Amino acid sequence: MRVFIVYASAGAGHFRCAEAIYDFLKENHPEIDTELIDILGKSNIFFRFSYGWGYHFLVNQAIFLWQWAYQLTYFWPLRRFTRIIACIINRINTRNFSRFLTQENPDFIISTHFLSSEVTANLNSQAKIKSKIMSVITDFGIHPFWICPGTDLYVVATGLTKDLLVKEGVEEEVIKDLGIPVHPKFLRQYAKDELCKELGIDKNKFTILITTGSFGVGPIEAIVDALYKEVQILVVCANNQRLYKKLKNKNYEDVFVFGFVNNVEELMSVSDLIITKPGGLSISELLIKELVPIFIHPIPGQETTNARILEKYGIGVTAKNVGDVKNTVLDYKGHPEKLSKIKENIKKIKKPNATEGLLNAVCQSGIGDTG
Repeated sequence: MRVFIVYASAGAGHFRCAEAIYDFLKENHPEIDTELIDILGKSNIFFRFSYGWGYHFLVNQAIFLWQWAYQLTYFWPLRRFTRIIACIINRINTRNFSRFLTQENPDFIISTHFLSSEVTANLNSQAKIKSKIMSVITDFGIHPFWICPGTDLYVVATGLTKDLLVKEGVEEEVIKDLGIPVHPKFLRQYAKDELCKELGIDKNKFTILITTGSFGVGPIEAIVDALYKEVQILVVCANNQRLYKKLKNKNYEDVFVFGFVNNVEELMSVSDLIITKPGGLSISELLIKELVPIFIHPIPGQETTNARILEKYGIGVTAKNVGDVKNTVLDYKGHPEKLSKIKENIKKIKKPNATEGLLNAVCQSGIGDTG
């Protein structure tokens, strides 16, 4: 059996999800021929650059343009037109990828980005490949670009996500509420006392983790300034070297500053709550760790929708400004019963076996028989 796991290198979450599936499959089913593929890596150079660079530019430097584009492609009266234009552009620029799939014709294709979902499902619907197509939707809401005729199975994050997909006209029997796969390292259990000692932090202090993705965006410095006297802070600056240097130079007591880290699951394990962006993978990871979130600096569209859906489950709040963040943190600190209530809500929707559930579908003979 051959399985291709396909993503697009525009946004870290799509890759993290694909990587989680790939690593799990390689470790638990080495007999399966598995490949991890970036669709942009098999596209033409201009499309690869403009797609990847364009995404990062829009969400970090021109968020109003991103919001406009998202709403334009979501707006019902214009969907047919915008979808046709997008499909034409995608198919022209991913011909090498389509040729590659037609030649290789794997048994299963698991897609974690709407671009690869659209291209593979189109090949399937035209009978150019015989692969079974699984689309793993990496957000809690649904953008219409995820909906592609020719898809055999949609994997979604929650029951509410499934309901949204049904409202969009997708048949319920091809939707599985399995959760968004996360890396197995987030399933590890740690002895908090030992881990705090290893990290050099005080196990008895109320601890918050601040992390907002690979660019370290948002009012992180202002949040640290507002809270460093009140709580113990772990702040991940990731690739934001300017922020890292500024916070290190302040030398605040009980503030631990990190650059790019590979052990965020450990930092989550010793924290009482997390201040983060509401990306689909970030949410899925914090749910597995049963970590109470405060959302900041959401990308309009998918991330604001993610936050709204989590709030419907009684999980997390979106802070409007730094003062709002401070008040919410101190409220949680002073009322631990509120944290306990939210953690109970998290337990009801977290799906630690998402990857295993998805791969059960791969290992069975037909998608229609999966549970």
